[in-house]
Amino acid sequence: MRMNKKVVKNKLEEALANTRRGFLYAGFFSLFINILALVPSLYMLQVYDRVMQSRSLETLLLLTIIVAVLFLTMGVLNIIRSKVLVRLSNKIDLSLAPYLYDIVFNVARVEPGKASVLPLQDLTKLRQYLTGQGIFAVFDTPWFPIYLLVMYLFSPFLAYFTIFAAIVILLITFINNKKTKSKLEKANILNAQSNSYVNKNLQNAEVVHAMGMSKNIKKRWLQKHLSFLSSQSKASDEASVWANTSKTLRQFFQSMTYGIGAYLAIKGAISPGTIIAGAVLMGRALAPLDLLTNSWKGLAEAKLSYKRLKKLLDNFAEEKEKMDLPPPKGELSVENIVVVPPFAKKPSLKGVNMLIPAGLTVGVIGPSGSGKSTLARAILGVWPLQMGVIRLDGADIHQWDSHKLGPYVGYLPQDIELFEGTISENIARFNKINPSKVIEAAKNAGVHEMILKFPEGYDTKIGPGGIGLSGGQRQRIALARAIYDYPKLIVLDEPNSNLDDAGEKALLETIKILQEKGSSVIIITHKKNILGATHLVAFLKDGTLQMYGKTSDVLAKLGLIKSPPKKETSMGKVSLSKPN
Repeated sequence: MRMNKKVVKNKLEEALANTRRGFLYAGFFSLFINILALVPSLYMLQVYDRVMQSRSLETLLLLTIIVAVLFLTMGVLNIIRSKVLVRLSNKIDLSLAPYLYDIVFNVARVEPGKASVLPLQDLTKLRQYLTGQGIFAVFDTPWFPIYLLVMYLFSPFLAYFTIFAAIVILLITFINNKKTKSKLEKANILNAQSNSYVNKNLQNAEVVHAMGMSKNIKKRWLQKHLSFLSSQSKASDEASVWANTSKTLRQFFQSMTYGIGAYLAIKGAISPGTIIAGAVLMGRALAPLDLLTNSWKGLAEAKLSYKRLKKLLDNFAEEKEKMDLPPPKGELSVENIVVVPPFAKKPSLKGVNMLIPAGLTVGVIGPSGSGKSTLARAILGVWPLQMGVIRLDGADIHQWDSHKLGPYVGYLPQDIELFEGTISENIARFNKINPSKVIEAAKNAGVHEMILKFPEGYDTKIGPGGIGLSGGQRQRIALARAIYDYPKLIVLDEPNSNLDDAGEKALLETIKILQEKGSSVIIITHKKNILGATHLVAFLKDGTLQMYGKTSDVLAKLGLIKSPPKKETSMGKVSLSKPN
C-alpha cells in the first residue's frame, strides 16, 4: 500500500490533469465575462455624455438594445461557466472518491483507531468550493488589468488610485490569511476529534445508557466541542474583522472615485459622465478582490482539505491489478510469522509455523490473549505480517487479488456485523442474489426455518449492525454468509459464542457439510465440545504455537481427554511440517 512520493504526486495530479482543459475553458469564458462587465460603465458614459447632450431617444433606444443583448450574452456565459465548473468538480469527485473509499477501508483494516471518513469529507469540501462563489474570484481577479486599462483611458490618475485601492485590499487579504490560517487548522482538527469521539461512543450507546455513563461521556464530548467552538469563534472573529474592513474600504474607495472624478471634471480632464462610469468601473474592478477576502475562509478550508488529501495519498497507492491465479483448493501454509497488532508494541504472534492440508478442519485453542484472533486476521490478510509469509496453495496470500479471492473465503468474526439491507443481500454478500444458493447456505447454517418465521422472510430488512436481531440470530445469519457458495477457506472465530444447544448442534452439522464439500475450516474456540468435529488442533499460548497435531493427541496431552489408543485413524497420516 505504501509508495514513494513521486508516484503519489502523479496519481494526485491525475484527476486535475484530466480536468485541466475544462478549467481553461472556464478561464476563457471568464475573459469575455469580464470584458462584458465593462458594459454598465460604458453605457452610463454614453448616456451622460452622448444621450443627455443630444437628447436623442433613438440613440438611447439603440444603446439600450445593444446593452440588453450584451447583458444576455454575459448571463449565458456565466451560466455556462457555472455548469462547466459543476461538471469538472463532479468529474474530480468521481475519479477520486472510489479510490479514497478503498483507502478509508484499508486504514480501518490496518490501523482501526485512525479510521475516519474525513478524506471523503475533504473531497466534498473541495468540490463545494469549486462550485461556490469563491472560485469566481479566482477566475475574475486575473482580468483586473482589463479594468485598469479602461480606467487609464478615462484618466491616468483614476488608474493609479485603483491600483492603490487594489494593493490595500490585497494586503488585507494577505493579513487575513496570516492571522486566521493556524486558527482554522486548529478548529478543523478539534472538530474532527469531537465528531470522532461521538461516532465511537454511538457504537456503544447501549452500554452508555445501561450503565448511566451518558452524562460523563457527554461532559467529555462537550469539553471537546467547546474547545472547537472557541477556536472557530476566534478564527471567525478575526476573519470577519478583515473581511468587513475590506468591504468598507472598497465602498470608501468607490465613493472617493466620485470625488476624484468631480475634481478632474472641474479641471476639465474628464467629462461628467466619466465620473459615474469610473466609480462603477472601480467597484467592478475591486469586486473580485473583495470576494476573495470574504471567501477566504472557504478557500483556506479547501486548501487544508487539499493538503490532508495529498498527505494521505503520499502514503497509499492504488493496488495494481494482479494476474489471476487458479481457484484455490484450500491448502494453507503459515511460515514463521510474526504479527504486531495495530498500536501494539509487542508481537502477539511469534514464529508460528503451521500446515493445514486442503479439506481439513483445524481447531485453534488457547487462553485469552494467546493470539488466536490475531492468527485469524493474519491468515485472512487483514493484518500485515512483521515477518514470515502465509501461503494459500503455495502462493503468498498477498499475491491474490482480494476481490477475486473473496468468494473463495468465508469469515465469521467475533464481533458480528451485519449490514443495512435484506437478509438475503447479507447472505449473498451483496452480490447478485442467487435464491437457491442463499437458501442452501441458510439451510446449511441451520437458519432457514428461523428466517421463514420473519414476516418478510429473506426480504426482511436488517438495520445497521443487525438492529432488531438477537446475538444468536445475527451469528447464525453471519455463519450463512461465511459459508455461502462453499468457500475453500473458512475461518470461524468463536462461532458458538452466542448459540444455544440447538444452535451448536446446527453448527456441528454445518461443519460436517463443509468437510464433505472439501472446505478447509479453521475454528477458533474456547469450547471443547466443538473440537470433536476437527481433524487437527493448534494450541497457542503467549503468542507461540505450543502444540499442533491430531485433535485426540493434542487434547490428551492437555489433559482434556483420555489418551487415545495408538492406532491409525481414518484420517491416515498427515504431514504437519512446513513445506520446502
